Amino acid sequence: MIDIPSPAVAVVGRHNSGKTTLIERLIAELVGRGLDVGSIKHHSHRGFDIDIPGKDSYRHRAAGASETVIAAPGQVARIKTVEDEVESSELVRSMPNHDIIVVEGYRKSGLPTIEIMRSGNEADCRAARLFVKAAREGLPLTTDFTQLGRAVDRAGDGAGRDGACDGAGEMPGAGEVPGASDYSAAADAAAKMPSTNTVAVVTDIPDAEEAAALYGIPAIGLEDAAALADFLSEHYVRPRVTVVIQAGGESRRMGQSKATVPFAGRPLICRLVERLSPVADELIITTNEADKLGFLHDMYPDLTIRLVGDAYAERGALPGLYTALAAAENPYVAVVACDMVFASARLVVAEALAMHESGADVVAPSNKHGFEPMHAMYRKEGCLGAVHARTERGEKRVQSFFDDPAVTVLPFNQDRVLEVEPRGGCFINANTPDELARIEQSYLGE
Repeated sequence: MIDIPSPAVAVVGRHNSGKTTLIERLIAELVGRGLDVGSIKHHSHRGFDIDIPGKDSYRHRAAGASETVIAAPGQVARIKTVEDEVESSELVRSMPNHDIIVVEGYRKSGLPTIEIMRSGNEADCRAARLFVKAAREGLPLTTDFTQLGRAVDRAGDGAGRDGACDGAGEMPGAGEVPGASDYSAAADAAAKMPSTNTVAVVTDIPDAEEAAALYGIPAIGLEDAAALADFLSEHYVRPRVTVVIQAGGESRRMGQSKATVPFAGRPLICRLVERLSPVADELIITTNEADKLGFLHDMYPDLTIRLVGDAYAERGALPGLYTALAAAENPYVAVVACDMVFASARLVVAEALAMHESGADVVAPSNKHGFEPMHAMYRKEGCLGAVHARTERGEKRVQSFFDDPAVTVLPFNQDRVLEVEPRGGCFINANTPDELARIEQSYLGE
């Protein structure tokens, strides 16, 4: 099983902001959309207990166990003694293969952060007033808001439309807030402000909505979990990947389809299926000999493998790419030739992450000779039309499509490939029986 890094966002707020309630509704909304959601709960205080299925874990810990796993039907929890507080990034790395992880707390995590400000919470009201004052004064979110916070507390009138927190009651002035004139109180408030990591504000406070608009940050209603799920789905949920293994048909030099040629005692296509299926949300094999590959359904009953016929009668890499893109149901499409014996699932993941981060239409391995289009990642929306147009003009080479000015190609150079697969060899392919025999001998000799 290949571990796929999970994207994550943090939901933060002040005490009693309603984080847990919102997260419960958000998780339910995302799961209802068929997504796998992980979550992390950050306690700022020490010594919390886990009592599922009871408090035996507490007794184990009191006896001196450094790490305790609690397991019950359908539930597992883990507690481990560590020297210092565990960083959010470490926890996220330890939770691969989720479509998204929702983190409660960890304001300083560095993750994309969703800020909650609720009108029923006095601390949120104070933060909203400071937030809007800073926005109106054009202060960047990198500002130390401590002095501004002290000024807002002293004035007591902030910048609210009606001097209130959306009907939740007037914000007190410095004389009415215990310790409000104290530097530490202002510093504490300033430390819990939106920052450059803030990607959305969830609120029912008009001041917070106005400030978010001035900073160009989306503001989402406190009760609108569906809108928040839409936002996360568009920007942060792991994109679904279709893996297409291009099997084609009979190879003249092989004397049969490369997919069915024996390798290590089995058809070569079996090796590709087993190497790539762990990272495929959808697995497609393009072939004009579907009847010869039907055995795959019996060999891999737990996998849903679609055998798709060629869309064009003409053979060629570009018509084959069109077939792959047209057949895929997911936005990202990894295309791999069936004779790439050491095709890399890790490289597929790395290409998908690079595409998600860069917004490129194509992420293709590259070297001094050009691109490797048969182990590359394609964005269906950005590529399908251009590939179709060039195929209709009779073009056969994928490289010509890479030159299309409407398509953004991100080169994935050799250094980046070797970071993913230090041993390399991902692009070795077999075009003749002798080549395949040498590769097989090398493989079996490992």
